[in-house]
Amino acid sequence: MNALASLDGRSAVNTLSNRDVRSLANLGETASTSRVLNLAAIFMSSSRDKEYQLKPFFRDSQMNKAILVKHTLRPNERELFSRPRRTATKIILPFDATDLKLGGRSILINQIGFDAFCRAYFNDDINANLDVQVLRLLDHLPSLDPFLVREHLARHGFRPGACYLKISPYDIQRMIGFANEEIERLVRTAFSNQMSGGAAIKLAGKILSDELDKELWPLKSTLRMSDEEFSDGIFSWRGFLYFKWRHIELQEEMRKVLDGLSTYQPLGAWDDGTRDYLKEVRPRLARRIINATAAVGRTLNIYDDAYNALVQGQDPAPFRRFLMEGPGLFFELGESIGILSHIASFWGYRMGHSMTSQRLSPVEYADILLDFEDSLSVVTIDPEEERAFG
Repeated sequence: MNALASLDGRSAVNTLSNRDVRSLANLGETASTSRVLNLAAIFMSSSRDKEYQLKPFFRDSQMNKAILVKHTLRPNERELFSRPRRTATKIILPFDATDLKLGGRSILINQIGFDAFCRAYFNDDINANLDVQVLRLLDHLPSLDPFLVREHLARHGFRPGACYLKISPYDIQRMIGFANEEIERLVRTAFSNQMSGGAAIKLAGKILSDELDKELWPLKSTLRMSDEEFSDGIFSWRGFLYFKWRHIELQEEMRKVLDGLSTYQPLGAWDDGTRDYLKEVRPRLARRIINATAAVGRTLNIYDDAYNALVQGQDPAPFRRFLMEGPGLFFELGESIGILSHIASFWGYRMGHSMTSQRLSPVEYADILLDFEDSLSVVTIDPEEERAFG
């Protein structure tokens, strides 16, 4: 942290405002898995674990207590970047990871001045520093969900311990109702229907929060997995449960976006170019949102088929194979869901306020829809399906 102290008030590093400090202190209660990677909380809960020490997320001990947030840029923050952006990845370095009420300092990855910050903070060649490489990789992602992060970092040779990659307690509480039924059916199959509903729910909580113990051994036996395979397999299962839950939530969130696309009217003078673009982009963007959401559903159907083979057909082989190979789909799923989540959250943040207060100008509105289109351009959609909706 000495490097932070050495940077003067003109640097890229900002001290958190009082409002930001209050938000930071409440982070554990409201943090979304896809938006926040809270390494400070992981330090508090897991710093004595062998895996935490042997497979750190960041090599620098202070950076390994940071809080990373996918942040929607305020209008005055966009000028901090040399190229147009609407979201960025914020690094928050708490003054004390054990007491977030004391505040901290923050910087946005790849903002103007980020390289200078890294040189001063790490006192190292930033092109060779592994922590800087991880930070830049995280900034490329549309979300910080642990399953997308794990797959993306692994593709680049980084494999932090599993203790760093968990669903947030806030999201576990939100998804527990959905996950209980899914987990209970499989657990009952593994335990030959000799388990009460309460016991099954208890095991569901353990699976979601990565608390694997001997109570789950019958499930490991059913799936015919070694200890290591079982640990990896449960992580995979947890990932698909999370993605299924998010897909269900996204359908309602995207409905609001689609309704808004058809009804929102910007305020102000129109030029012909903007009018023509908005006339073309609204139905085109709606088609791409519908198709991207459907594509996520089709990928998740692969999981459903393997799951049903076990709970209905008593055949564990397809589900076992799926759990071992399924993480290969995490990047595609996580990227698509992250992009759709960005569209939904930004629409709610920017357009929701505009519905009741100052409306956007036609140019501002067109700029936002252009950003949405650019985001969706990386989502793989079958061209035949694209034309079918056209």
